[in-house]
Amino acid sequence: MKLNELRDNEGATHSRIRVGRGIGSGKGKTGGRGVKGQKSRSGVAIKGYEGGQMPIYRRLPKRGFTNIFAKNFNVVSIERIEAAIEAKKLDAKNTITVETLIEAGICRRALDGVRVLGDGEVKSKLNLEVAGASKSAIEKIEKAGGKITVTAAAASEV
Repeated sequence: MKLNELRDNEGATHSRIRVGRGIGSGKGKTGGRGVKGQKSRSGVAIKGYEGGQMPIYRRLPKRGFTNIFAKNFNVVSIERIEAAIEAKKLDAKNTITVETLIEAGICRRALDGVRVLGDGEVKSKLNLEVAGASKSAIEKIEKAGGKITVTAAAASEV
């Protein structure tokens, strides 16, 4: 094989449709834009414009509220922690924190801490240090002989 023999696979590339090149092309005259009017011209951006009428997003009242102090937690289920222990990514004997979960690839980045949910079964004795946990998660971990420490400091550190 030589450099001049290199080609793309059959059907890998498509030739560009040349619009506005006569009626025989099938994309002539209006060039696939329909007929007349503002939208048939180039440089048109009319999102939300209703022909001068007051737009619906301005007619409707403002709703809702965004709490700027809200915490954003990594949500992790017991099931995922158990799967990581079985895959030897986590050690059940050590305390499981945000850092160990990130190293194991369960969490991508440390947000405002980790919140554990009670989905799945606890097979090993877990020792968790997290920012929050659901009642079912605490119940399952303590039933299996583990310990869960819910710390506000863990949330503020991270």
